[in-house]
Amino acid sequence: MVGIIPMASSIRPSLSTLRFAGASRLGLSLASFTPRRLACFHLASALPQSESFGLKASKLLRGDGKTIGVAAAGNAAQAGTTATPENVLEWVKQDKRRLLHVVYRVGDLDRTIKFYTECLGMKLLRKRDIPEERYTNAFLGYGPEDSHFVIELTYNYGVDKYDIGTAFGHFGIAVDDVAKTVELVKAKGGKVTREPGPVKGGNTVIAFVEDPDGYKFELLERGPTPEPLCQVMLRVGDLDRSITFYEKAFGMELLRKRDNPEYKYTIAILGYGPEDKNAVLELTYNYGVTEYDKGNAYAQIAVGTDDVYKTAEAIKLCGGKITREPGPLPGINTKITACLDPDGWKSVFVDNVDFLKELE
Repeated sequence: MVGIIPMASSIRPSLSTLRFAGASRLGLSLASFTPRRLACFHLASALPQSESFGLKASKLLRGDGKTIGVAAAGNAAQAGTTATPENVLEWVKQDKRRLLHVVYRVGDLDRTIKFYTECLGMKLLRKRDIPEERYTNAFLGYGPEDSHFVIELTYNYGVDKYDIGTAFGHFGIAVDDVAKTVELVKAKGGKVTREPGPVKGGNTVIAFVEDPDGYKFELLERGPTPEPLCQVMLRVGDLDRSITFYEKAFGMELLRKRDNPEYKYTIAILGYGPEDKNAVLELTYNYGVTEYDKGNAYAQIAVGTDDVYKTAEAIKLCGGKITREPGPLPGINTKITACLDPDGWKSVFVDNVDFLKELE
């Protein structure tokens, strides 16, 4: 087994979301990136800044099938720099946001792809190798990236194992028949950690399985849904603080909250639409636990936005930490901003129009 090289020197985050947000953290110098190398730091080819102005309005699809109107890229170039705090926070509520993908690291990309496609029914949407930077990405999910929440896997050459830590919880997948899915996972040699049955204190049938790297997936029995990859669960140290932050800074809606005193935990479900039609964030607070080990396996969630500049202002106003100031990535046109929530969970906001262009 190849030992894990320290994060500061070798393990890079998402190719398509956080290219330079962690440059200093990763020990990378922007000056060292030539235009050719910079071209690798995006999903696909992008127009120069001068060509992005005047683009026609584009559309993204939410999980419920409704379209999200997206303003032309040039319109948001420097928007919001003189806006008042009240206006910025009000704008967040109206911003056209959607969870785009979740990023994490795996030790054997082909093995993980095989498990997700054969056992969990995902499709391999695309794959790309960046040999000069010594990593490979694979995107998997249940539908096109412009309308579905998907997974972005990162394999760093020579690193076959990561520490998931205690802070990351699980991913959720909605399936028609949990028992049948569990049988398939077992038949393919997968690990089942919780047999099918009603959730404690409720009626929903669930089960838990693990992928080859130890990431947990909760299988939820649910009728047909446009967003089968439906949930990311993270643990937090102060639930009310987190709810306030994600409502104000991220513009999410608190869909429901449930306290389970018998098992000493409380959960909150937040998102951009009903959880039966959209991917959601599940935050879990375990009584008396304020800090967790995040390990080095999970990376971040990417969120679409019409304006990364106003988004960064809102995050700062709500006490979040900006780790990558808003603006276009050097050498390409995609505008992003990156941040940490009060518990240190990473998120990247990506300009909606630029994201669509990267998918072309």
